[in-house]
Amino acid sequence: MSTRRQFVQWIPAAACGLAAAAQAQAQSALVDEKSPQAAGLGYVADASKADKAKYKQFAAGQNCGNCALYQGKPTDAAAGCPLFAGKQVAAKGWCSAYAKKG
Repeated sequence: MSTRRQFVQWIPAAACGLAAAAQAQAQSALVDEKSPQAAGLGYVADASKADKAKYKQFAAGQNCGNCALYQGKPTDAAAGCPLFAGKQVAAKGWCSAYAKKG
């Protein structure tokens, strides 16, 4: 039989677990290329589809996986990016804010 004290002690742990699960779920959503922010930065999930005529700074080999803003490992399929809070970008993606890592 549970006591009221045990129940009250259990509430903070449950709240933390739910918060962590919600954050993980939100972090798993990929950036929509058609969102205003993504479109404004020229984000594409596949760097080979970047608008090379519009974005002259694009160079072969550039992708989110080797960008300084990419918050995952280069081997991750997708990870967070501070430009798209709560969303993930594809490692093979690209946007005009690309900054070489290193």
